[in-house]
Amino acid sequence: MSDSAGLDPQARAERSAAAMWAADDASKWMGFALDSVGPGVAVMSMTVERHHTNGHDICHGGVIFSLADSAFAFACNSYNRVTVAQMNTISFIAPGLLGDRLTAHAREVSLRGRSGIYDVTVTNGDGAVIAEFRGCSRTIKGQNFPEDGPEKEGAQ
Repeated sequence: MSDSAGLDPQARAERSAAAMWAADDASKWMGFALDSVGPGVAVMSMTVERHHTNGHDICHGGVIFSLADSAFAFACNSYNRVTVAQMNTISFIAPGLLGDRLTAHAREVSLRGRSGIYDVTVTNGDGAVIAEFRGCSRTIKGQNFPEDGPEKEGAQ
């Protein structure tokens, strides 16, 4: 079902993601892939390469955090309203190993007005949980791509 602007929620999420991905040099530089996006959800993945490892020869926690944070960003921006992180936390459960394919599954838990809560689970190729991330978002002015309708001027 489409809204007054003519886009259904899935198309809006995909267009918003495409606009963000075009300018997301950090995620591309780190080797992340945007696997899927939908209203309030996103999946991103990466393969742990030598340059992602730390002094313990496991995936650096900052890289895992960045993967989760990027998935969170695509999920919370899926409504074509510019949304930024307000606060994020992560719990590391198991190490990411060299060669592992890590996947971050982000999902919306709550969205009330301009504030959202999103959970991101990072798993390895065997499905084992590597990390659990919680992101709190805040919608600010603007859109990720031009669109007619009540959201054109940004969040209320």
